[in-house]
Amino acid sequence: MVDDGSTDSTSAIVDGIGLPGVHLIRKPNGGKPSALNAGLFVARSEILVLVDGDTVFQRDTIRHLVAPFTDPSIGAVSGNTKVANRGGILGRWQHIEYVIGFNLDRRMFDVLQCMPTVPGAIGAFRRSVLAEVGCVPGDTLAEDTDLTMAICRTGARVVYEEKAIAWTETPSSLRQLWRQRYRWCYGTMQAMWKHRRSIIETGGSGRFGRRCLPYLMVFQVLLPLFAPAVDLFALFGLLFLDPAVPVLTWTAFVAAQAAAGAYALWLDGEPIRPLWALPLQQFVYRQLMYLVVVQSVVTALLGSRLGWHTIRRTGTFSGPREQSRGPVGYT
Repeated sequence: MVDDGSTDSTSAIVDGIGLPGVHLIRKPNGGKPSALNAGLFVARSEILVLVDGDTVFQRDTIRHLVAPFTDPSIGAVSGNTKVANRGGILGRWQHIEYVIGFNLDRRMFDVLQCMPTVPGAIGAFRRSVLAEVGCVPGDTLAEDTDLTMAICRTGARVVYEEKAIAWTETPSSLRQLWRQRYRWCYGTMQAMWKHRRSIIETGGSGRFGRRCLPYLMVFQVLLPLFAPAVDLFALFGLLFLDPAVPVLTWTAFVAAQAAAGAYALWLDGEPIRPLWALPLQQFVYRQLMYLVVVQSVVTALLGSRLGWHTIRRTGTFSGPREQSRGPVGYT
């Protein structure tokens, strides 16, 4: 466990428990990449598992997470991150986004062999591959995406293991959500720019660059930039033209999303009940994500530097504890 200049009593509690096999490292605050690299420096295993402090593993998570490494071509494995605090409308929206927007995408990237992100909440890495890329980078705000892209460029495979489940705490307010996604979006664009040369390279790096980076550019940058204009045209048609056309179009769009959502929930072994919140998501949550992309692009064009935004955690894990098969606890 790495205490990166924490101001609470977590490290003192861990030190007082004296758990066998647990090594506590105290260091001045240097940021998440610095803390991760401090832990990697003293670790001795060939397979290393990284986990955030706000994440809970199930009892079989690590077993499933490290199993793919029997294949020597695999350099990293992404686990299956699930929303723990999914109560309330904001929690349900994020639960839907994680299952549909993140995990479904990871299945596609796994098939195409161009995984862009092993989430910081749950990921396993081969030590030799980490040494080859210089461990966790600290020059972008999405260090997990930056690291994964660097691993993909070495030619090592990055795969997704859906059975390796981790329960994570998501932001509980719109302000906290905005700050988190703003950092994620800006950091992802930083990583895309940093690894842009992979598009013209050969081998595994070129395969990753030509398959992944255009997809991220189109679906995570360009389409969200133009989506607000589509919403404005739809609103104009609803108010001043025949309202049947935009209403029917919106209904068909939501129905298609619901069908994809039901399939994604089924793949993840989740009930489809949360899909009732999907239509409401189109009026608040979707616009918020679009504005996050707009602000991130403007920040990048202006050359401004974005600092690390701290998210307040509350430890609300009561619901998923009942669904999971006995989480190990906080790590």
